[in-house]
Amino acid sequence: MEKIKDYLVFGPANGPLTLILAHGAGAPMTAPFMISIANQVSACGFRVVLFEFDYMKRTRAEGRRFPPDRSPKLLERWRNVLRDFQGGPVVIGGKSMGGRMASMLMAEDPSLAKGLVCLGYPFHPPGRPENLRTGHLDLIRCPTLICQGERDPLGALDLVTSLSLPENFSICWLADGAHGFKPQVSSGRTEEQNLAEAANRVVAFMKEL
Repeated sequence: MEKIKDYLVFGPANGPLTLILAHGAGAPMTAPFMISIANQVSACGFRVVLFEFDYMKRTRAEGRRFPPDRSPKLLERWRNVLRDFQGGPVVIGGKSMGGRMASMLMAEDPSLAKGLVCLGYPFHPPGRPENLRTGHLDLIRCPTLICQGERDPLGALDLVTSLSLPENFSICWLADGAHGFKPQVSSGRTEEQNLAEAANRVVAFMKEL
């Protein structure tokens, strides 16, 4: 891992694809979830780039929490990041909110990336399953992978399987996983196993591209 400007960059600079990931609403790019996925995917020969939205950079600088910016500002940050990585083909995505913003970009402009990876997609706000965040998904034309915990409170197995997602979408279900893929102890699974399974699916997805 190395820091380039305000990015964390993992893996070879000349990898066949670069995966650019944004963090979720409440945790920075240095969160264990983000670092684990970046380490495991980059170990398979792909470059992985992590970045932070402006409100999270401010949180880091001032040592106190700030709420996420509104969508237009988050999307503009994404566009600026993509301008910094125009040298080769990219796949974009992220954890929860970060992946959702990436999906909104791909719905607007299919030429931005070769693929989309959403790690714990927030299909609806907490406690409001009737308020689906899926209206733009039909506009996404690129291959899309969603890694989702079966118990995710923002999109659990029973709800998501009832939806009609586009044919270019595939879902990797992580056994008994919550929003961060952590399973219950009683499941016999571990968080590390679910993170590894998600990373392996991301690697396979990128190899197919």
